[in-house]
Amino acid sequence: MSPHRDPLAHAQQRAHEWLTAVAAQLGTEDRHFAYRAVRAWLHLVRDRLTVDSAVHLGAQLPQFLRGVYYEGWAPAKVPVRYDADRFSALFAGEAQVGIAEVPAIAGAVSAAMNGLFSPGQLDHVFTVLPAGLRSELEGRPPVASAQPASHGTEHLRLNALEDTVLLLTDAVSALVRGLEELPTGEPGGGRAAKAAQEAHRILMSRDAVQT
Repeated sequence: MSPHRDPLAHAQQRAHEWLTAVAAQLGTEDRHFAYRAVRAWLHLVRDRLTVDSAVHLGAQLPQFLRGVYYEGWAPAKVPVRYDADRFSALFAGEAQVGIAEVPAIAGAVSAAMNGLFSPGQLDHVFTVLPAGLRSELEGRPPVASAQPASHGTEHLRLNALEDTVLLLTDAVSALVRGLEELPTGEPGGGRAAKAAQEAHRILMSRDAVQT
């Protein structure tokens, strides 16, 4: 083995392959633009997920893109509640594009990512997102419709309920993983206690998000 071989060459190549796939889906050769779109997509999807779901998604990214994914992440503050309009504004700002372009660009990135992540991974992520946000990420702008004055309050209530369900799911998953671990020489009660602590940490993040 050559002592001069770049130990990061493979990681760089994998990141380039993913970026190339996104650029192709966007129909551009501007890799800087493709990178900005990927970065915006990764950050906004990440922040709308619970900690457990975000980590599961991040684990499938190439090493270099995983660093981009976790840049600026604040686990104690997720999931961040934003709807399709707020998503579009944030995406446009980070990707440096016009708001009207967001559905097409986000949809193209999603299509590329769907072919890069393991089968079904992105579908699983999208099912836990609000319908309007899911439409934006799939490249389908939500249809505008007249809503009663109470719709805004109801929308916020449903968002809060969705986030609570996600956090409870993460907490239960943490408990199940702890109890199903193979024996490691540690007493079963110790593993169960650690799992309970992790579940408690997840549930406490709910209070942090709501304050």
